[in-house]
Amino acid sequence: MRAIISNHAGGPDSLSLEDIGTPQANPGEVIVDIRAIGVNFADTLIIEDKYQFRPERPFSPGGELSGVITALGDGVTSLKVGDRIAAYSCFNAMREQIALPANVCVKLPDAMDFDIAAGFMITYGSSYYGLKQRGQLRAGETLLITGAAGGVGVTAIELGKVMGAHVIAAVSSEDKAEFCRSKGADDAIIYPRAPLDKAAQKALSQQIRAQAGDRGVDVIYDAIGGDYAEPALRTLNWGGRYLVIGFASGIPAMPLNLPMLKTLDIRGVFWGAWAEKFPQEHATNVAEMMQMFANGQIRPEISAHYPLERAADALTALKERRAHGKIVVEI
Repeated sequence: MRAIISNHAGGPDSLSLEDIGTPQANPGEVIVDIRAIGVNFADTLIIEDKYQFRPERPFSPGGELSGVITALGDGVTSLKVGDRIAAYSCFNAMREQIALPANVCVKLPDAMDFDIAAGFMITYGSSYYGLKQRGQLRAGETLLITGAAGGVGVTAIELGKVMGAHVIAAVSSEDKAEFCRSKGADDAIIYPRAPLDKAAQKALSQQIRAQAGDRGVDVIYDAIGGDYAEPALRTLNWGGRYLVIGFASGIPAMPLNLPMLKTLDIRGVFWGAWAEKFPQEHATNVAEMMQMFANGQIRPEISAHYPLERAADALTALKERRAHGKIVVEI
């Protein structure tokens, strides 16, 4: 079968398309014919050995997928051959087939196409866990989202609105701001390109406060970090929650006197580990998100489709922040 392979650390141009052996299902596993793969920022990090863990090489990037079950391992009773599923795999999704534990597979509703499903699990799962369990977002609160036009940012806009929040989208251009408003954001601010000096950081805080009003921001969903983190943190009101989602602009150094003075919380959001440790809570979240999809309240925004042989181009487009929503690789 064909697979995108990382044989050594490097950027998207270090990947190769190769023929490899087909997988076999161990007890408790299923074989999935992959139809679509969601592309995430973590994929650009994992091939450069910059992610939280480093898979043994050779491996394929790609952590979320959709497809059809073609074989069952011993002991699998919850699924059957022919089931349409979505799944989270950490890595190895950018290939034609994969063996996965049956308990990470979620059956798809008939109305959910494979490309939509491939952009669903990680992005919506991460955002919903972040806003619900970690952010404890409540109706009427103000939510600030940085990198709001990206794959996870758009999901946070949709989920924030479903949860009753006033949503401010922070982005790098006017076209991205318009896109976020079209997805439901109440307001949008445009921040300058990094690096930001102290004056630019102060101006960014003032921009956010102007949109949030005197009360300030209740929850920050920060997918970019870097020079943008501290200006955002300064806009939180008393008891605000700052969610650490990702570091597209680098890992920030935060002034810890600010959380002390305002009794703020800085909370990490690592959905994959949480879903593994708390499968019942994760299953409840998935069921709630599927109902939101059925109700038309959330829907992945696919900005581009790439064939498997152009997976490196898909990763490059994401790394260069050219995505408005989700990028999907199709097989």
